[in-house]
Amino acid sequence: MALIDTLTIRAVAGKGGDGVVRWLHTRGKEKGGPSGGDGGRGGDVLFRTVRDLGVLARYKGRKDFGAEHGEPGGNDSMHGANGASIIIDVPVGSFITNLTTGETFDLMEDDQEVVALKGGNGGFGNEHFKSSTNQNPYDFRPGAQGQSAEFRIELKIIADAGFVGLPNAGKSSLLNALTAARAKIGDYPFTTLEPNLGVLFGYVLADIPGLIEGAAEGKGLGHEFLRHIARTKMLVHCIAADTPDPLLAYNTVRTELEAHGDGLGTKPELVCITKIDTVPDTRVTEIRSIFSALNRDVMAVTVLDDESIKKASDTLVQTLKKTV
Repeated sequence: MALIDTLTIRAVAGKGGDGVVRWLHTRGKEKGGPSGGDGGRGGDVLFRTVRDLGVLARYKGRKDFGAEHGEPGGNDSMHGANGASIIIDVPVGSFITNLTTGETFDLMEDDQEVVALKGGNGGFGNEHFKSSTNQNPYDFRPGAQGQSAEFRIELKIIADAGFVGLPNAGKSSLLNALTAARAKIGDYPFTTLEPNLGVLFGYVLADIPGLIEGAAEGKGLGHEFLRHIARTKMLVHCIAADTPDPLLAYNTVRTELEAHGDGLGTKPELVCITKIDTVPDTRVTEIRSIFSALNRDVMAVTVLDDESIKKASDTLVQTLKKTV
């Protein structure tokens, strides 16, 4: 099932139950005094985080969510039952915007719950209005409406390292080799249409789909990709060894990261030269020197050699230990 990482929904908290007019029935009297109970409170709308990146797919095709209404008051001063709240599960790393009020929720922890909409209070029954001057009130109050709003849910993946680079830079292949993830790979642009994740010795790695010039302005898949990099703790900037102009490729992606903001241009970075089996060793050395001159940490790798992958794994883990 494809990853759904943005969703717009409408949610309504429960209406409070109505207060009622009721009377006590005592021996010899039809009406022995007010006994109408208060209505129950309407249920709330909550968001709860779970460690499941695919959880939003549950809601595909569903746009409306509602909590239960409170029950009306009862006889003999009985309080109506409160309505059940509704809990909407979202992935850890979700950023939720109330499109009606502008309020936001940034949900970074596992099993975190927030009340996004409050249910309406129950109304008062006629017993509530009894006084020394009004022994038999007919007054009651209806329950209040619950809050309602539209919400936009955006997943921003939390990872220890995000692999970035132009399309076909070898990111998916490297992730597969390092973590046994199963990202789709192929020699054509935008192979990766959604982020892929893998785990390397407890560190979460994210293969962020390929960026192009103008991505920060929405070209290509634009912001759909860039927002997933915002919460990665460091970047692994992949550049294919057979790229005609490695520095141009590097600067193209760097320009988009800096233009997007969110601190993307200042994250710790490791340059990874990929596909080194496709060029002579002298070319790899030349590319290394280009980025070493920029004071960038550099590693080189080919997924076709186990020893190369082992060295890359060790380098990445050591860098993560110093960064995360």
